[in-house]
Amino acid sequence: MALIAAMVAAPAAAAVKAGPEPLAAYLSARVAAAEGRSATAASDYAVVLTQWPDDPAVAVRAYREAMISGDEALALRAARVMEAEKVAPIDVALLDLAIAARKHDRAAYDSALKRIDDGALRILSPVLRAWGGWDRRQAIEPALDSAGKEPVARRLAEEHRVLLALAGRKIDDTAARLMLETMRAPADTRIAAAELMAGRGDEGNARGLLTDPLVASDRKALGRKADLGFGVSRLLARVGAELVGEGPRPLVIALARTALIADPGNDRARLLMAEALAKDEAWDAAIVALEGVDPDRAFAHRAAVVRIGLLGEAGRPGEALLLARGLAMGTSAGVDDWQVYADQLIAAKRPADAAIWYERVTRADPPLPWVAWLQYGGALDQAGQADEADAALARAVALGPDEPLALNYLGYARIERGRDVSDSLALLERASKLAPDDASVTDSLGWGYFKAGQTNRALPLVEQAAMAEPANSEIADHLGDIYWALGRHYEARYAWRAAALTADDAAQAGLAAKLAR
Repeated sequence: MALIAAMVAAPAAAAVKAGPEPLAAYLSARVAAAEGRSATAASDYAVVLTQWPDDPAVAVRAYREAMISGDEALALRAARVMEAEKVAPIDVALLDLAIAARKHDRAAYDSALKRIDDGALRILSPVLRAWGGWDRRQAIEPALDSAGKEPVARRLAEEHRVLLALAGRKIDDTAARLMLETMRAPADTRIAAAELMAGRGDEGNARGLLTDPLVASDRKALGRKADLGFGVSRLLARVGAELVGEGPRPLVIALARTALIADPGNDRARLLMAEALAKDEAWDAAIVALEGVDPDRAFAHRAAVVRIGLLGEAGRPGEALLLARGLAMGTSAGVDDWQVYADQLIAAKRPADAAIWYERVTRADPPLPWVAWLQYGGALDQAGQADEADAALARAVALGPDEPLALNYLGYARIERGRDVSDSLALLERASKLAPDDASVTDSLGWGYFKAGQTNRALPLVEQAAMAEPANSEIADHLGDIYWALGRHYEARYAWRAAALTADDAAQAGLAAKLAR
């Protein structure tokens, strides 16, 4: 996969031609693209490309925005310009191949595949050629065997060997499931196999392949029938999912878009598109990418959960909270829905309400690990329910005795209330040994020493934490208090002013009072 990322073409930009009307549209397109309004940007670039049909700089930008927004016609126009000017990126051939696969245009498919054979994406060729052969009822083994010893091509070929066998009814579902489990196939390949199994009514094996509860596995929601577009789409989405974490964003977007072009019903590709855009913090564009997810199909619930997170990041907390509430109140709501809603209530600064839903999560069957109790205890603590919080946090430590986060939270909460100081310090010291490089844990231990009257022991720890996280207002506030207690008043005021730069509204009043005194 690294080979693909390394060989993405970076076309050289050409100077944009002068001219009042197209120049205005060009500038408008640039602004729209920068703001994540890809549909508007694509529309403006279409105007510019009409006026300047041979300008590669415009074509490159138009192509990328068209791939984000789904403007297939503009993408094709821009692709032809880039090819004529010899600045086309490596994924242009995928566009033509995906369209051919969807239309079952075998001649166009072969032509696009030949171009892929000669480019940096040639590791996809064996599987693409095998699906082409399957579509024509020809032997597929020679194509898959042509992957040779190249590791990525060989891995993809082995995964799709199983999918092609399922598509051609050459293997029973139970055997296919065992093969995929044995080779530890990634989620996208397992989902593709489950779609084929559910498509012919085998919900048992389909469900067995899906370890992610956010993917519905019933026959009606998940089931699909195989065709050329299906196979091409699943391959492209599989590779895009592999690259989305660290790969080049334009290539991942191109893979997601061409997967959708090959099979418009591939909602997994819409989720992949949203994830790729979110990596670039293009929150609004990512939200738009999810709008086409079928509400009655397998990925509807996952898309709703992802959308909630994107709405929060986009500064639309009200919409996020409303959607999360709808999921949590639904008749088929489960642990994940309660968790998502509770998280949104915490973000909305409603910890008492969040605690109710976190408590539901702790009662899940089978029992959930320590982190569920930590979140429950944290919400109770923020809501001012000290005794209940202490019990929940103690439960988190009992379930995760070597988890520094749980140890730190319980120890810090008790120290703040002056409860069991000796035992609380022991919790914080243990957390610090487990996570010596965690600035928050280091600060908690230093603050614990300070609250216990060991000010000289506290200072170097909190100074160390402040240097590690200079923008952390709570650590800076602690440092100011310690400086003041030691008579270093100038440094204390400096630390409090630093804390005020990033503190939330609730902490600002306390810092202002300290500075005023």
